[in-house]
Amino acid sequence: MNDESCIVQTSLGTLQGIRRNDVIQFRGVPYAKAPEGEYRFSLARPVSAWIGTRDASIHGCIAPQPPSPLRQAIGESSEPPQGEDCLSLTISTPAVDQEKRPVVVWLHGGHYMTGAGSLDWYDGAELSKDGNIVTVGVNYRLGAFGFLHYPGISNGLMGISDILAALTWVQDHIAHFGGDPDQVTVMGQSAGAHAIMCLLAMGEARGLFQRAVLQSVPASLAPLSEAKALEYGNRLLDILNVDQSDPKEITAQLITLPTAQIIQASGKLAKEIERFGQITLPFMPVIDSLSTTDHFIEMAAKGAGEAGIELIAGTNREEANILLGNLKALDPALVRERFVALTGKEETIELYRRRRPGSTIIEQVSDLVTDYTFLFPALRLAEAVHEAGSRTWLYQFDWAPYGSPFKACHGIELPFVFGNFEAYKDVPILKGAIPEVVADLTTAVRRAWLGFIQTGNPGVSIPWPVYEPAQRQTMRYASVIGTAGDLAEINRAGVR
Repeated sequence: MNDESCIVQTSLGTLQGIRRNDVIQFRGVPYAKAPEGEYRFSLARPVSAWIGTRDASIHGCIAPQPPSPLRQAIGESSEPPQGEDCLSLTISTPAVDQEKRPVVVWLHGGHYMTGAGSLDWYDGAELSKDGNIVTVGVNYRLGAFGFLHYPGISNGLMGISDILAALTWVQDHIAHFGGDPDQVTVMGQSAGAHAIMCLLAMGEARGLFQRAVLQSVPASLAPLSEAKALEYGNRLLDILNVDQSDPKEITAQLITLPTAQIIQASGKLAKEIERFGQITLPFMPVIDSLSTTDHFIEMAAKGAGEAGIELIAGTNREEANILLGNLKALDPALVRERFVALTGKEETIELYRRRRPGSTIIEQVSDLVTDYTFLFPALRLAEAVHEAGSRTWLYQFDWAPYGSPFKACHGIELPFVFGNFEAYKDVPILKGAIPEVVADLTTAVRRAWLGFIQTGNPGVSIPWPVYEPAQRQTMRYASVIGTAGDLAEINRAGVR
């Protein structure tokens, strides 16, 4: 592969990127100062200008993190170096000129604990080339470094402040890379999509983007209340053996502890709060006023309506298949308890059994968690956005390789959006896929996503009507692609 250097002059300094396969890429571009030392738990601070030409041909560090809990299904990405100096962007553009292309800013998922926008899985080169757009991948702080809430030390919104700083950087500088700051779509999956809901509900994000794509958003998981976050923070300090009698001493210890020690303690905390059939995150945005599901959805929708932000939102048919851990034998009492807690009645177990012929109890629990964590809340969000005066295009990704034990699980749509199948070649969830099917499905998904990013219309190739409560049209990506009317009601009735 021939790499050709390319230089861009910004108001912060000069960057030297590389040209690869007709796309120019700038890697490790700093958008905020390094949150190190005494600034470990500070909100994002504006980046300083630099002297000379900065090498932007190699990726920067990713945020300190443990191995992904989903690696048995999604495999391992290339292992980049970790470090607290991680607030950087990966920018891909077809050309450095004055064309003013649409921009998409990517927020990765990973339980707010793992991942990075600079991973090969999310390389934006193919999207930029195919859609004549500028793609921006964001690395932001994770785990306790991004979301610890402890009075006098951190407010639990460091990771969100990073994302706001990245979006502000895009507004100020993306024109130098051939992008239009007035045509920004923010796109995220899982925790990244959840962060977008937080942004929609927050006034600070107003004007930083015009459209949003929410893939597999766990909309049922409201941000943490300050009380719950403090409970988790206190427990983390206990695990770390931090002396909590002197506030100054707490700060001194927390900013000097090795990152590996904090990550290890965070893993122990995550294990302690784990509950059967639930997704419980020890670290996520802490927003006291949004700490109930109903209000979280309502305020995100209200923010979209007031700002005129239109959405693509959707879920995968078996999201929870890789999110519940390696469940083997299940306690029937726990299963009944979870069904009653979520549906209000024990007999719903039978409905879930009937709608998936030959299903195991584990598959039924997976369907339950998929519906109540992802699907139904996403439908409520779409309806709330409609009521708030904006529009949502809803989808469900149903495709999986024939016989795959993972089925259409969490994350399976990602390679179809980015088109980076070389980075996904050994991923277990795609094992057995027929190449021709994958190619055509990729074309369909990416044309829709790019149509939305470019023009606000995802139905440019295959008709995709906007979601309305009366018809409830949902695009289904499966062995046959097309919209299904009232898919919401079909799912609610317990029939796929």
